[in-house]
Amino acid sequence: MAGLEIVAWIFVLLGLGTALAILRDVIRHPQPMQIMNVTWPVNGLFAPVFGWWVYKKLGRPDAEAGGHVHKPRWQSTLVGVTHCAGGCVIGDAIAAPIVSAIGFTVFGISLLGHFVGAFIGAYLFGIAFQMLPMMAMGETNPARAFVNAIKADTLSLVAFEIGMFGWIALSFLVLLPKEPHVASATYWFMMQIAMIIGFATAYPANWWLIKRGIKHGM
Repeated sequence: MAGLEIVAWIFVLLGLGTALAILRDVIRHPQPMQIMNVTWPVNGLFAPVFGWWVYKKLGRPDAEAGGHVHKPRWQSTLVGVTHCAGGCVIGDAIAAPIVSAIGFTVFGISLLGHFVGAFIGAYLFGIAFQMLPMMAMGETNPARAFVNAIKADTLSLVAFEIGMFGWIALSFLVLLPKEPHVASATYWFMMQIAMIIGFATAYPANWWLIKRGIKHGM
């Protein structure tokens, strides 16, 4: 576990560095959609170094152009997943220490308590991340924005969390000798991997939502 903790610290710090580098850049080159100024740095947290490359290739050109740049569907879908991931990651990251601190369990199982808390946090922030752009683009009815946000983000968010929870269960119950403490680097390294897997499982859901016109490509 000591060796894993060292590796974990490397990746966690790389994630923080990537997020700060992206944050510094979006301050200089703000995104047309304001919520993406938060989303891109957050994605850097779980995608060390690679998150910066994706931002430079798919995020930065929009900011420099000062408007929307047409992208192939696979790219606009990928950016859409970063939007979904932004809300999920913030919700998960906030819920994890809270659930741990209060000792919340489901059927006496702490891991299930973590899953429930993480899903609630991710869902709340995910819906907020959908509603805010809708309101900024002219939707004046909060109730309608809320309903449309649920339609646009629920499937994507559930797909993200399924992938994430699958890895967390596998790593905590099978791969590691014991469940890491939420204050350890190993815990957050496992979360980084889980979020990358969640990103991958959310991609097909976003592709389908965009193809059906339920969600707009970005």
